[in-house]
Amino acid sequence: MIKFKKLVLPVAILAILAFAGFTYNRNMQAPDVVFTTIVGKKINMVDLKGKVVLVNFWSTDCGVCVKEMPNLVNTYNAYKSKGFEVIAVAMPYDPPAQVLNYATQKALPFPVMHDGFGEITDKFGGVHLTPTTYIFDKLGKRLQYTIGALNFVNLNQLLDKELS
Repeated sequence: MIKFKKLVLPVAILAILAFAGFTYNRNMQAPDVVFTTIVGKKINMVDLKGKVVLVNFWSTDCGVCVKEMPNLVNTYNAYKSKGFEVIAVAMPYDPPAQVLNYATQKALPFPVMHDGFGEITDKFGGVHLTPTTYIFDKLGKRLQYTIGALNFVNLNQLLDKELS
């Protein structure tokens, strides 16, 4: 019984912190950033209001990233005409030539940038793991934050709801 009482307070505190963190993170706004793509185009996050935006942090040496990229392309192609945008942000440690080569060979249809100085990863809260994905609604509020592979069934359901 004493062990149980000793566990109740720490578990309760962790539960409160987890809930508070979830609630806080759920309402976060998209950071005010300007993406510069590998072809030199500038895309301001503020200008994407009115669209559902998925920002995917990835690298060419990340097996999960490379494996999910065709699904990301298919999802983008299916929803882009409904107001969906994808921005793929290659990590600072990824060689720029490798990123350009991959994006060209795979004919990625969405904007791709290389975050050479780590400015974008910093503005998104210090992204270090790939893949990491953020999804924002039409008003720029964060809908989802995922570290690891995306669940594309859930993503399609989310997009159907947000873009209807």
